[in-house]
Amino acid sequence: MISTVSTVGSHAGAALPAGTRILVLVGHDYEDLELWYPRLRLEEAGAHVTVAGPAAGHTYAGKHGYPCCSDAALADMEVADFHGVVIPGGWMPDALRRDRHVLELVHGFDAAGRLIAAICHGGWIPVSAGVYRGVRVTGSPGIKDDLINAGGLWEDAAVVVDRHHVSSRRPADLPAFCRGILAVLAGAGSVGPEAR
Repeated sequence: MISTVSTVGSHAGAALPAGTRILVLVGHDYEDLELWYPRLRLEEAGAHVTVAGPAAGHTYAGKHGYPCCSDAALADMEVADFHGVVIPGGWMPDALRRDRHVLELVHGFDAAGRLIAAICHGGWIPVSAGVYRGVRVTGSPGIKDDLINAGGLWEDAAVVVDRHHVSSRRPADLPAFCRGILAVLAGAGSVGPEAR
């Protein structure tokens, strides 16, 4: 296994904990950059990334047409197998938040204190999972009211990190979003599943 390092603020030069496993959600009309940038950045930092969608082995088109083939089906995913979840935006979150298992997964990540990272319209899924009450959060200005109505404490910032929650507003915030994700994961230590 190739060892890589992350360059996250005070964590510069520190590798992610061995065996870090991350779930990334995919579906039709995901925001292309908001899936691919974190996925590749996490792999570069040494994480094992599983991309799961409604069906395994299905190719989903992003809003701008970029394809992503799912590694697994969302119905087969379990919180215990991952250190966190990354939720891209686009129109995908509006469809996936109607899937009860997706909401149970996100609720489970919250209950376990594991990373929940949502960008842009990705915040719709944690809203529907009921995990943002009292959490400092940002997201697309288009869902600001949804975040506030769900009990989130809105901030207009490139990235907001509140314990295990990381949120950002739009594709231009992706560098800050990924720094936030890596900082949370670098501090996770032994939290989460064993390396497989």
